[in-house]
Parts: sequence; C-alpha cells; structure tokens
Amino acid sequence: MAVKIRLQRKGRKKAPFYHIVVADARSPRDGRFIEKIGTYNPLTVPATISLQNDRAFHWIMVGAQPTDTVSAILSFKGVMYQKHLQVGVNKGALTQEQADAKLAAWIENKEGAVAARKVATAKQKEEFRVKVDGIAKVKPKPVVEEVAPVAEEAEAAAEATEETAAPEAAAEETPAAE
Repeated sequence: MAVKIRLQRKGRKKAPFYHIVVADARSPRDGRFIEKIGTYNPLTVPATISLQNDRAFHWIMVGAQPTDTVSAILSFKGVMYQKHLQVGVNKGALTQEQADAKLAAWIENKEGAVAARKVATAKQKEEFRVKVDGIAKVKPKPVVEEVAPVAEEAEAAAEATEETAAPEAAAEETPAAE
C-alpha cells in the first residue's frame, strides 16, 4: 500500500483551509485517511501551519511520500532536515547528539526569521493603512478623574506616612550617635 502525506481541503468556497493527513494513495482527496498530523491555513499572512513534527517525521522515515505542497511545508517546519540528519546518523556520519544540536540551532534560527517576518508584515500593514487613511493611528489616552479623598482616608494616609517616617528618622539618629 502506497502512503501519501497530502492536503485535505476544508473550508468554504474561496476560503480554503487544509488538514495535513497521511492517507492511502488510492483514497480520494477528501476521503479516508490514516492519521491527521496538522493543519494549514494559507489565507493568513504569513500562512499558519500547525504540525505534529514527531508524527510527520515518523511517517517520512517509514516511507510515506509527501506531495509537493506538503513537502514544502515539511521543509519549512524542519522535518525534512531532521530526516536528512537522521539518515546521516544511521550511516554513521555523525552522532545523535550532533544531529540534535544542529536541528535545534536550525529551528532557533528559523523561529527568529519567522518572528522578524511577522514584525515586518505588521509594519507594512500599518504603513499601508497610514497611506490609505492619511493619518497615523493614535490610541486616545484614558482620562482619569481625581476624586478628593474622604477625611478618613486622608487621616489613614497621614498616619501611614508618619509611621514610615519615624523608623527612617531613628535610623538617621543612630549613625550620628556613633
């Protein structure tokens, strides 16, 4: 049985949303599948990808063939690089610790690049909005009305300041006595 990792379309017309599934190659696109390993939403900027990396890696290692789009998603998430490193470990080219260190460094670098991309996209959206609207978005500062304290609260506050001031004065007198 040939196993494929492919996209299963969900969502409504002109608003696609995909599940990433492991399925028999003979089953229909939106039909039976063996396991759902993630989701892909191409409408967000950048695209939202949720993937169970360990399950995707398992299926890749046992011979499941990804489609072109899923292969690109797996490469983006580091599963294909993890497979590449694991093949090197199996051949004895490097140790498992070295492979894990390389993968962790790659993932950290990739997450930094994705975070920078999100910031750049937000900045571009704001610049575009300013171009269209003609003004910068300024959040109004909340107006805080000061209420005159009640006489009891004022007395309590005065007592609290006297109590804190008394120990400070005693502390000042002690060094002078020495």
